[in-house]
Amino acid sequence: MDVDTRLLRYFIAVSEEGSLTRAAERLFVSQPALTKQIKQLEALLGVRLFTRSRAGMALTEPGRTLMEGAPALLADWDRALRETKSTASRAAQVLRVGFVASAANETTQHIIAAFARRRPGWRAEMRHASWSNPTAGLAHGDVDAALLRLPFPGQDTLRVKVLLTEPRWVALPTAHPFAARERIPFRDLWDEPFVAAPPETGRWRDYWLATDERDGHPVRIGAVTDHPDDWLTAIANGYGIALAPRSAARFYARPGVTYRPVSGVSPSQVGIAWTPADDTDPVVQDFIRCCLENRPARPDEATA
Repeated sequence: MDVDTRLLRYFIAVSEEGSLTRAAERLFVSQPALTKQIKQLEALLGVRLFTRSRAGMALTEPGRTLMEGAPALLADWDRALRETKSTASRAAQVLRVGFVASAANETTQHIIAAFARRRPGWRAEMRHASWSNPTAGLAHGDVDAALLRLPFPGQDTLRVKVLLTEPRWVALPTAHPFAARERIPFRDLWDEPFVAAPPETGRWRDYWLATDERDGHPVRIGAVTDHPDDWLTAIANGYGIALAPRSAARFYARPGVTYRPVSGVSPSQVGIAWTPADDTDPVVQDFIRCCLENRPARPDEATA
């Protein structure tokens, strides 16, 4: 019997958290999606793994047995997978760097150039990830480091250094009445439909909807997209508006879409992330140094 390692990751998270809600937040997935995956694992194994009650999720005897071996099994698999992929890229003198959306903005080019000077013969290969993969492949060993928007799933288990901070603006259809304003209070946007990331991205989606900064006001979803092009099209077509980093106005300029500053909402951060296993990897550490040395002088006021 073959069991998807993702199902084991979900099982471990629920076991450790004792709650579907907390596990879903930790995994950046929706609670219904997580419930479905746990039921799928139970069906595959033919056993009940949890006892569900108002108090939370308690392991059954078979569940406790699985929990005794699953974490070590996944750790061994992750290590073998990461080392296999890393060995292949290192043989070609390639450092795999994942990124989401605009990465570190204009500083990315300076980082790549600095890495080339520090490591002659090496190449930093940039790999663009969709919003449904907010770790840009780092969580699964597909990349050696990643330039990411914070927060992201599994952030507490990885190393992260903040490179820059920038305000969150709003992207609006150009025909929207608010598009003529110089600055828009976030409260004025609460009743607008929003273009959102897929529900399975969990807290990543919630962050870009600013669900924690609405005083409990419900979010209206006008469209769901997973890629910048689809996101821009949905906004231009009037299906909704969206929060975005200020730099999106430069990187994702498009006819029919207008960006405006927003007050009353917290800023966005970009960080360089890597796994603890690479704390002593000289190539990864060289790239991290290049990131830190080329970040904006005042990251809280970054325009790059």
